[in-house]
Amino acid sequence: MATLGLDRASLSNLLTTLTERGRSLLGLSNGARAMSQAELIGLGETLLSRRGEATGVALANTLLAGYSAASEADQLAFLNALADLFGPDMDELNAALAMVRDKGTSPDAVSKLLKAAEPRRQELIRRLNLAPGGTASLVRMREALLAHIKDHPALKYVDSDFVHLFASWFNRGFLVLQRIDWTTPANILEKIIRYEQVHAITNWDDLRSRLAPSDRRCYGFFHPQLVDEPLIFVEVALTRESPAAIAPLLDLTRAPIAATDATTAVFYSISNTQKGLGGISFGNFLIKQVVEEIKRELPNVQTFVTLSPVPGFATWLKRERASEISPLLDAASRATLEALDTPNWADDSDIAEQVKAELLPLAAYYFIEAKGSRGHPLDPVARFHLGNGAQLERLNFLGDRSEKGMQQSHGLMVNYLYALDKIETNHEAFAEKGQVASSSAVRKMLPVRALAETSASA
Repeated sequence: MATLGLDRASLSNLLTTLTERGRSLLGLSNGARAMSQAELIGLGETLLSRRGEATGVALANTLLAGYSAASEADQLAFLNALADLFGPDMDELNAALAMVRDKGTSPDAVSKLLKAAEPRRQELIRRLNLAPGGTASLVRMREALLAHIKDHPALKYVDSDFVHLFASWFNRGFLVLQRIDWTTPANILEKIIRYEQVHAITNWDDLRSRLAPSDRRCYGFFHPQLVDEPLIFVEVALTRESPAAIAPLLDLTRAPIAATDATTAVFYSISNTQKGLGGISFGNFLIKQVVEEIKRELPNVQTFVTLSPVPGFATWLKRERASEISPLLDAASRATLEALDTPNWADDSDIAEQVKAELLPLAAYYFIEAKGSRGHPLDPVARFHLGNGAQLERLNFLGDRSEKGMQQSHGLMVNYLYALDKIETNHEAFAEKGQVASSSAVRKMLPVRALAETSASA
């Protein structure tokens, strides 16, 4: 039997042919036009009722194009309709419930109940995904939904269905790891500049300094349906030691080292690119696979660390300073920390040393002892790396002197160590008990006064 092989271009041509054939059968216009909420809802119902492949692709394409061109009000109305009008078929659900009551939880009864309980919008989303460019359109649709969910609580049910489907469609098995370098097509490089979230890339020279030198690497996950869109990417510096500050890594005038001279791989920036895929985890897989790639290419690299921002620290410290009953601060420490309210305080070496003596113990407490409602650290970057099995290795005072760094963390940066023989143990302890793996050096910084009061009140 002959094997049918379709490359991307052939598949695209096939979908276009199906779409045009379906348009012809349905008498649909070739041009995209803005549609009202009623038209969008009607097309959704029609799409769910059709069984033909050609007409289904054409309807999906028309609906997505009409939604994209619609006003924001009509788009929101359609999203709300997904919640209100495209839930489970209640007749089927009641019949399935009756069957469970009559026959118990037999495999057949349970199967029919599960099928009946599935909201119709899940099947609608699946069928919309058949349109050319459907996956990208649905990711944008969820991005719009997330922007409205706070004011429209019913949308959380639609969002749950998006997450359920996206978790399967963007499963690790479908993702492709690619190295991004200076020879990568320009349209992707432009997106790296645009999507960088941690340390802004100011121009093409800046980008080149992160991609071209022998001691720099960048990797991203791509999806077959979003071939020119990295879903997440990580920037890596190859160094001889763990860095304490970001400026030397980003210095355009630095002298690169040979990759074979490096002993340490530093993950200094990780950026998710698609807001519509928020909550779909890629980063843990990305870091672990990049570690394997670097180990394979450069066996001389034995240490894997991050140089990470601390985006929640300044906000937390502000709350502690505002609290008159904080066990972490006495009158002397409060007086010292008043320097943080002064512009350019870090430029005065004497003041900086005084602040450092107060700030680092507070930072150690912030990471190890301060917990949110779920028993995990308050800082989102900490939760990410500690959840991946990394260890809180070192606190770096004034590691980021940029305006952003000073605002969000008073310049504090952190090294998380990915010790390959401890990753699983650390991950399990964090996931099951909320334990923060940390070096003895960081634990020694914990403020004795606060810990004593915590123990006394326990």
